[in-house]
Amino acid sequence: MSDKVRVLVMGTGGMGRVHIQNLLQIEDAEIVGLVDPASSAIDKAKADFSQLREVKVYSEYRRALEEANAQAAVIVTPHSQHFEQGMACLDSGLHVLMEKPFVSGSANAVEMIARAKLTRRYLAVGYQRHTEGAYQYLRDLLQSGKLGTLRFVSAYQAQRWLEGTRGSWRQDAELSCGGQLNDSGSHLLDAVLWTSGLEPQEVSARIDNRGTPVDIDSAVTVRFRGGAIGSWNIVGSASIGWWEDVSFHGDDGTALYRNGKLFVAEGDRAELVEVHPDQFPVASTPDHDFIDLIMGRKKEAAAPAHCGYLVARLTEAAWQSNELGGRPVSF
Repeated sequence: MSDKVRVLVMGTGGMGRVHIQNLLQIEDAEIVGLVDPASSAIDKAKADFSQLREVKVYSEYRRALEEANAQAAVIVTPHSQHFEQGMACLDSGLHVLMEKPFVSGSANAVEMIARAKLTRRYLAVGYQRHTEGAYQYLRDLLQSGKLGTLRFVSAYQAQRWLEGTRGSWRQDAELSCGGQLNDSGSHLLDAVLWTSGLEPQEVSARIDNRGTPVDIDSAVTVRFRGGAIGSWNIVGSASIGWWEDVSFHGDDGTALYRNGKLFVAEGDRAELVEVHPDQFPVASTPDHDFIDLIMGRKKEAAAPAHCGYLVARLTEAAWQSNELGGRPVSF
């Protein structure tokens, strides 16, 4: 019996191969099975990583749960499958790292969190910003109170998502359970909530599907408990590949994240100063964090399942508000 954490990778598409690459770099992890109904995805994974040559493959995840003798699962399948597969893994005694956006719907999120507690298994979400140096620095800064009481938050993400995902399962509402807001955008929703600790109270939104079955462009406005206000602007129809901004304004300072660069002004009327990356905490990955958690090196996941619940509820509220013509929805 190996003393490594035996991991089952469920879903070997593009993002699944990112997790595979991370896992192969972890000394305490061993991939013991690959699950994907598409043989082409399995073949691609094995072609990319020679270390997987002898790893057993499965087209059906329940057979893998019976045969692979795994201790943990990394689930990187279409969003609509997360809940069923995650619950089955927990019931089979596996710890679970779920790729974002966790599960479809806040009710399912609550049920899965309860099941993880009942089975005494770890349940984490693949929100990698929790393991990135710039966002860790930003969270520490905001939680320290050095910027005073937060009054306003603005977050913006632009991506060529509409064209980049056209024809894929991500624009199939039955499989994806939502569009850009529920996909890449969920990272941005989570990043603001996690770094700031702010709790939404009321949500308003206007959304445009741009002729597709799922949300593409979203303008979401929130009033937080305590009086702060904020907005998320998710642009899936952008002509550019990627851009992400987050701004935090407190009554005693400002922090601006600009697509990988962080600028901070501590104190009233202070000038913005760029924070050099060598001041950031050491970066990691959700996979490294997950294995460290199972090995007992830490007590809580970098992105615990509760973060996934908050994003699911906020996303639901935005969709509900849009259906009501932009009227506010209580969180």
